[in-house]
Amino acid sequence: MTSVRSFAGVARAPFLLLPPTLVASGAAAAAWNGAFSWPRTLLAAAGMVALHMAVNIFNEWSDMRTGIDLRTERTPFSGGSGTLPSGGMSTGTAFWFGVVCSIVGLVIGVWFVRQVGWVLLPIIVAGAISVVAYTDLFARIGVGELAAGFGLGAGPVIGAALVQDGAWSTAAAWAAVPAFCMTFNLLFLNEFPDETADREGGRRNLVILLGRRAAAWLYAAVGLAAPVAILLGILVGSLPVLCLVALLPSMLLAKPLRWVVSDPESPVPIPALAANVVWNLATNTLLAAALGLSVITRA
Repeated sequence: MTSVRSFAGVARAPFLLLPPTLVASGAAAAAWNGAFSWPRTLLAAAGMVALHMAVNIFNEWSDMRTGIDLRTERTPFSGGSGTLPSGGMSTGTAFWFGVVCSIVGLVIGVWFVRQVGWVLLPIIVAGAISVVAYTDLFARIGVGELAAGFGLGAGPVIGAALVQDGAWSTAAAWAAVPAFCMTFNLLFLNEFPDETADREGGRRNLVILLGRRAAAWLYAAVGLAAPVAILLGILVGSLPVLCLVALLPSMLLAKPLRWVVSDPESPVPIPALAANVVWNLATNTLLAAALGLSVITRA
């Protein structure tokens, strides 16, 4: 019998903190623009967690089928969970687990479309395509990072704002930009340790297409774009001044940027991979907290 630990493994449970931070950021941005609902926010978070699980599960399932998971050198942040190669779960069980998670996310999305209108449909469709096509299409044609940046970055932030009352939120639009950059880079940096296995498995990600040195500098540029976007959002008046606090986690970029400047041909240090993850989660969280606190103090 497959254990709960195996289900958590293929879902990559430690990485499922990302969707709630994105939903929190989008919902808080909508609150800043005048609309908020706790039930809808919590339901959106549940739907996003289900969809993120589906992406992770299908990725593990595909990587086992193509042999990528048998070649990777795993780190705490890359190389897959190792659940399928170790025999902790069959590929068939993993596939159907991914299907169930996808259905849960889709049902929640359809319910929201019925509640708030067709304005939400493009986000739902784009998210569904990202789930289904990421591993076996987008990651093989050089746009996997872009798909991740939208599907698990900008899209959830904008979607979480739209589900509140169906109205567009300028604050959410600005919050979506750093979310895109950070999720893009979350995947991007984690691709460096898997370069050889990905190439042998038929992947065509940016590390493979650009080469390590150029890809590393692109990582640096996208990373620095995240705090710049937050600062610009404040300067144009779309984000409250308190959102300056969300710039603080960008200091964590020092570790991966040190690797970029020194020797990107060398393996990415584990502390740099860790800093990349914490930077992402902390920035989204502080942005959500600053927006929420700004709503309270304004009231």
